[in-house]
Amino acid sequence: MIEGTGLAGRTAVVTGGAGGIGAAICADLAALGAGVVVADRDLAAAEEVAKTLNGTGHGTSAGQGASAGQGTCAAHRVELDDPADIDRFAAAVGRVDILVHNAGVSIVEPFVDSDPAHWDLMWRVNLRAPMQLTRALLPGMTGNGWGRLIFISSDGARAGSGGEGAYAATKSGLFGLAKTLAREAARAGVTSNVVCPGPTDTPMVRAVSEGHPGLLDRLAKQIPLRRIGRPDDIAGLVAFLCTDRAAYITGQTLSVSGGITMQ
Repeated sequence: MIEGTGLAGRTAVVTGGAGGIGAAICADLAALGAGVVVADRDLAAAEEVAKTLNGTGHGTSAGQGASAGQGTCAAHRVELDDPADIDRFAAAVGRVDILVHNAGVSIVEPFVDSDPAHWDLMWRVNLRAPMQLTRALLPGMTGNGWGRLIFISSDGARAGSGGEGAYAATKSGLFGLAKTLAREAARAGVTSNVVCPGPTDTPMVRAVSEGHPGLLDRLAKQIPLRRIGRPDDIAGLVAFLCTDRAAYITGQTLSVSGGITMQ
């Protein structure tokens, strides 16, 4: 292993850890030696991810008390739409060195026809939850003198995306949050960055494309690299940003989009 790329002795929390991108992030962090808490509202799916990463025949479930020993993975259910549940989760995880805010909700609808109830849901999950969870866990990082905050936003939030006005608004809020935290926590050895996936082959994207035949093929033709992104593409950057090799990178917003957006 290249010096400065290992994460042995570190504990990571990945929200939405059972999803396509989330599971890939968990896998890369675990491969670098981190203990990973796979946090998701779907506990059974989180247990499957933890089971795979632990290489055992049974999942490690923390239920309502999350913990992950060195180099091990544990599953935990957390409902990010419930502030009280976020508080319970934060109290249970204990020391956390790496916090990856990957979970998100996207409801595609033209803005003028959109339901304000959907706005509220996306605000609570996509922006309020990361704010609340970071507020709870960041003091432990600053106290230890080392930490990594990673916010998974979207290229749709950077460049706009038809049908995703409210989603883009909530995800773009992560830019200001991450940059502010980068300034406030820098002297304590904590970095804070945003990763913006472009079109990526995930179950959520597949579900949307089912109602639009040929959508993924049309998207791929617009991308300079001529393919849709894979979860591993995003996970690789996230893992790098968590290592000591990325200790001088903070306050940045980085796209993983195959070149469809260039800034």
